[in-house]
Amino acid sequence: MVTTAQKTWKATTAGILNIISGGLSGLVAIGLIIAIFAVGNLSVMIMDYLPPADAQSIMPLIVPILVFVLVLSIVSAVFPIVGGVFALQRRKWGWALAGSIIAIFRSSVLGILATIFVAMAKDEFE
Repeated sequence: MVTTAQKTWKATTAGILNIISGGLSGLVAIGLIIAIFAVGNLSVMIMDYLPPADAQSIMPLIVPILVFVLVLSIVSAVFPIVGGVFALQRRKWGWALAGSIIAIFRSSVLGILATIFVAMAKDEFE
């Protein structure tokens, strides 16, 4: 006879916290996409505020840096959302834990709480 662990609020709360954290990271990614397009249009204005010697070396670096940060934001949005879905379904504890740990980097309080709750609810996962 197989006994299953009783479902508690811990996995559900962790899943919701992960999805919220991923959603906030998604909003940051949208802001970065807007910033990438805005920098291309505002490069003439930005050049007015930089010293002429520095402007030539700084301006070509702005867009690649924003793209790199955008990729990190997308990763930090996708993994917590996937981990949150697995936590809500109480499947694949490793993925749920990985999503919670990655959520720590974007929103530390939500990520720490989600990681604690996923770890506490390990018995509930298949």
